[in-house]
Amino acid sequence: MDYWACDDVPMQDMVGKTFTNVFVNKEDDEIYFTCAEGTYIMFHQQSCCESVEIESIVGDIKDLENTPILGAEESSGTGTTDWGSSTWTFYKLRSAKGYVDIRWLGKSNGYYSESVDLVFKKGE
Repeated sequence: MDYWACDDVPMQDMVGKTFTNVFVNKEDDEIYFTCAEGTYIMFHQQSCCESVEIESIVGDIKDLENTPILGAEESSGTGTTDWGSSTWTFYKLRSAKGYVDIRWLGKSNGYYSESVDLVFKKGE
């Protein structure tokens, strides 16, 4: 995926969208949310001396399919590790079927990004 061809978007852009497919790529730590207009992609643009991974998903990710997203929230916190710094980022998505909490963990030596990216790629 050419992420540079996608637009960065805030989480709130997902509210009101109806996803026809939600796919978690655990190998590459990416989540794809496909709707009629295109695809939202949650990922981390990897760099040196850091890692950002999907730590856990609580709830059934399929509860986000074929029903409008009613709420989308992001929260984060920081800490320190023996190696440097860490950032927890939580994404809470709500549909009429239920809640899904996605927890990401970023670790670095303190000089690199530990944040999660959300981009939108328009459909063809």
